[in-house]
Amino acid sequence: MNTSATKWIIEADYLQACNCDYGCPCEFSAPPTLGYCEGMGAWQINRGNLGDTRLDGLGFGFAARWPKAIHEGNGTLALFVDERAITAQREALLTICSGKVGGLPFEILVTTFSRFLEPQFVPFKFHLDGRSSSVEVGNAMKVGMKPIKNPVTGEAEDVRINHGTGFIFKEAECVSADEMVITAGELTFSWPRKAGFVTRIRYSN
Repeated sequence: MNTSATKWIIEADYLQACNCDYGCPCEFSAPPTLGYCEGMGAWQINRGNLGDTRLDGLGFGFAARWPKAIHEGNGTLALFVDERAITAQREALLTICSGKVGGLPFEILVTTFSRFLEPQFVPFKFHLDGRSSSVEVGNAMKVGMKPIKNPVTGEAEDVRINHGTGFIFKEAECVSADEMVITAGELTFSWPRKAGFVTRIRYSN
């Protein structure tokens, strides 16, 4: 199979969290809050395929660290793929994530990494409930979203971002990642009550 010509598409629910303050300045082409980035993302595929290989219902995700802003590169990446995926599906998801078959966001993201940890095949447990969504990825990731609270009234804020030139998502709910714990070998960090996003995406090449 000539993978460079193989078409793929993914439509999925997506959760993202990182160590930046709410809203994440990276979404506004500004430096990360702390000068470096530690974060995660997880997709639950509603509909997807690489060529004839169907990917519906599977989960996949990543944990990552970049020593400076993401675009400055030299990042470390750990990939996670749903353990329910059969061999062909595992290979398809890893191929898509490698950027070798083109398509955003993966063909850009892969250029920002210099170290790739061994992929892990683990169970995914999503709870999709808007701004209160959560995901557990094996023993490696546990992330729980909540609405951002108004610092004066304590009421839930309704905040959205519309990022027309964004390549991971175009629009999303801005939330608080009240729990964000990553335990993936050298990628081990915890950033509670920092930036989170909940959205749906559609990617293809």
